Amino acid sequence: MENINLIAKHWHHLPITEVVNLLEANQAQGLDQFAARHRLETFGPNAITAQKGQGPLIRFLLQFHQPLIYILIASGLVTAFLEEWVDCGVIFGVVLMNAVVGFIQEAKAVDALAALTRTMTTEATVLRQGEKRRLSATELVPGDIVFLQSGDKVPADLRLFQVRDLQIAEAALTGESAPVAKDHGLHGRDTALADRKNMAYASTLVTYGQGTGIVTATGDATEVGRISQLISAAETLATPLTRKISAFSNVLLYVILILAALTIVVGMLRGMQFLDMFMAAVALAVGAIPEGLPAAVTITLAIGVSRMAKKRAIIRKLPAVETLGSTTMICTDKTGTLTENQMTVQEIMAGGLLFTVSGSGYNPLHGAINSPTTTFEDKEIPALRECLRAGLLCNDSRLLEEDGGWQVHGDPTEGALLTSARKCGLGPEIVAEYPRLDTVPFESEHQYMATLHDTGNDAFRLIYLKGAVEAVLTRCETQIEAQGNPAPLRAKEIHSIVESMAAKGLRVLAMASKKVSPETRDINHGDLTTDLVFLGLQGMIDPPRSEAISAVKTCQAAGILVKMITGDHPVTARAIAEQVGLINTLPISPTMPVLTGPELAKLSDSELIEVAAATAVFARVTPEQKLRLVEALQATGQVVAMTGDGVNDAPALKRADIGVAMGITGTEVAKEAADMILTDDNFSSIEAAVEEGRGVFDNLVKFITWTLPTNLGEGLVILTAIFLGVTLPILPVQILWINMTTAGFLGLALAFEPKEPGIMLRPPREPNTPILTRSVIFRITLVSFLMLGAAFWLFAWELSAGATLAEARTAAVNAFVMIELFYLFNCRSLEKTVFQLGFFSNPWVLGGTVAMFLLQLAYTYLPVMNRLFQSAPVTLAVWGRTGAAGLIVFVVVEIEKWLWTKTGKS
Repeated sequence: MENINLIAKHWHHLPITEVVNLLEANQAQGLDQFAARHRLETFGPNAITAQKGQGPLIRFLLQFHQPLIYILIASGLVTAFLEEWVDCGVIFGVVLMNAVVGFIQEAKAVDALAALTRTMTTEATVLRQGEKRRLSATELVPGDIVFLQSGDKVPADLRLFQVRDLQIAEAALTGESAPVAKDHGLHGRDTALADRKNMAYASTLVTYGQGTGIVTATGDATEVGRISQLISAAETLATPLTRKISAFSNVLLYVILILAALTIVVGMLRGMQFLDMFMAAVALAVGAIPEGLPAAVTITLAIGVSRMAKKRAIIRKLPAVETLGSTTMICTDKTGTLTENQMTVQEIMAGGLLFTVSGSGYNPLHGAINSPTTTFEDKEIPALRECLRAGLLCNDSRLLEEDGGWQVHGDPTEGALLTSARKCGLGPEIVAEYPRLDTVPFESEHQYMATLHDTGNDAFRLIYLKGAVEAVLTRCETQIEAQGNPAPLRAKEIHSIVESMAAKGLRVLAMASKKVSPETRDINHGDLTTDLVFLGLQGMIDPPRSEAISAVKTCQAAGILVKMITGDHPVTARAIAEQVGLINTLPISPTMPVLTGPELAKLSDSELIEVAAATAVFARVTPEQKLRLVEALQATGQVVAMTGDGVNDAPALKRADIGVAMGITGTEVAKEAADMILTDDNFSSIEAAVEEGRGVFDNLVKFITWTLPTNLGEGLVILTAIFLGVTLPILPVQILWINMTTAGFLGLALAFEPKEPGIMLRPPREPNTPILTRSVIFRITLVSFLMLGAAFWLFAWELSAGATLAEARTAAVNAFVMIELFYLFNCRSLEKTVFQLGFFSNPWVLGGTVAMFLLQLAYTYLPVMNRLFQSAPVTLAVWGRTGAAGLIVFVVVEIEKWLWTKTGKS
């Protein structure tokens, strides 16, 4: 038992006798009570160990661990120092709201490991002390003998030693779209996980047949347990938005501190009192801190969440909204993401004729059977009907219409055969017309299934057989022509067609029949060795979604590279990639459009980084390799979105800049490791989400472009007054009034700004591009100095005209507000004019403008506001001058916007 861990990855390579000896097991009797108890104590319960994470309190406190929040807390402390308790309460209310929203949105991520644990809670049939027993899967230990049958969830990793028609669906673990037929033979030491047919893995599902195996690994040592460790170890990246906001906040923090210190130093050098200079520095800090920015970021992202939910994309973490807009590469799983996850017959050969089958999925009402080689009605071709009848009758599955859709109960491959038969008008009535009398079930060693049917004809009964092409052809001596007449078997021609189908990624099944005497009541393998008539071929595949094809094209037009990472077979993966447009659309080397897991494993990290960028499709990859690929692509500076639905996708989903899980077919593990869930499992929803993400980022930049001139302008007013040794035109409490009211009533209206036309025709932003580009910085600086000039001009004008200090300051405050109000219309687009956008296209802006103007009237004329903010009523002429200042700024910015656009700068 001590050698188990040393060879744990190679059970598939060992003879079963050696496996039994190493595990000190007993195939005939199973483990006894004492051995089982001892091993349970040694290896622990068959459950995934829950990783110890941060508690709720720590996770909540970490919501405050951001530079921008530090600035906001500092502004709250400053207002408390100034005894402006209302403003202090508002600021700390914003801080608390941000923390609560972030905590609720992100706390769900820690549930991913719990979901993995739930996937293993099941019961198992075990041989203990010579008796079959039903035990909780948690009680299994290495060396236990476990029995499997159709419908069972595999309770632990097993080395199979007895199988009968055993097929297991492993899509959630390996990405293999069709159930895998199992055997008990030996496989090479380096055989990929998906090709180890003598192994059954925990959390996969038995779809057909029976099998017996010996437990080789439990709990964390299973393949799904290793994925748990990968999820735990996978680093959760900061999003592009959080990285940029953090960098921006750090710079802002240092600038504010330096300017505040400079204010104190300059004032004292001019002979002013330290306390006065400290209060001036406080005023500067209050003016420069963008109190509304965290709330604006949160609300803008929340609006994006709401919009995406209407487009069937559920966001679990707020920053993921913007990350979608930054995405430069999408790494998509194949099965269930690009494809329907429903096997579909696409080509048929019968009677020497080739037929194509349209439609996809299990809906028999969508699509038809067509032939380019014949002019008469396809449904009336006897050879075609006989080939389809064989697939319908030699079949253990059922096709039913449930919950508004067509579902297969049984094997997906057989479901595809039922659907193709229905498209030719062959349905349940045929099954009733040809009742089944006996069955030779599918066995991996024979590679076929056969059924005996009563034909209602006293002259003969019929055997129908379906299976692997080689297994069927070797038993056939003749074939039928299009009109049903017998002809010599043309094996070479059939093999050529099979190769053509296989090259397209199709899984090919052959059909045959044999007439037997009417007295035949049962059949066996001896009845199927010779004299069969070859009926035809049916080639099937899990087809790509039609919406996925157009969505991939849209993403590529938007400058987003799309790559496929799948556990499925490379031929199938390449076929799907070609159909959806992944191959020959990327700047990839023609020599490596597809890279397999074994090939990938041989590459060093530096080689992988180079190869990953040049490869379109990765097939037969393991969960570790998916994770490694995402990391390699991120190393080149890409913002990577990873889509998937299986347990095997979860580590890469967590490590990617944004993980996208499928809501319908996706496992709970994948959903809870992801940042976004598609409720319709539709790749095309990603394109819509990317569009929304770009719109969200645009609106955030618009808000920052709008709000920073006010903060910088206010800071410049304070700094200029100190340097010139004049009275402050605006008081700290008045600055707070401007910042808090305009941010809420004017700035947040930009969060509702509709997406601009052509948003998906531009390339994605470079990952290292800062939030503020050169043009935006220039505009912020320009407007800041215009605000500075307007405030000092109006303040001086009013004082020279005999106004009181309170009236002059009220004029300066109103100038700031009016400029912000007009400038808001400039910021609805960073390039287009408001007239190009449509003046009424964002009613929130108009509503906010009216509300802000009414508030400013209250600030100016209500006695209570005059006392609180040291304001005073002003004349209509003053309003005319402040309005003129706002209009001048609006015109100047529109001219500057036009000049930047004409020169093509950014």
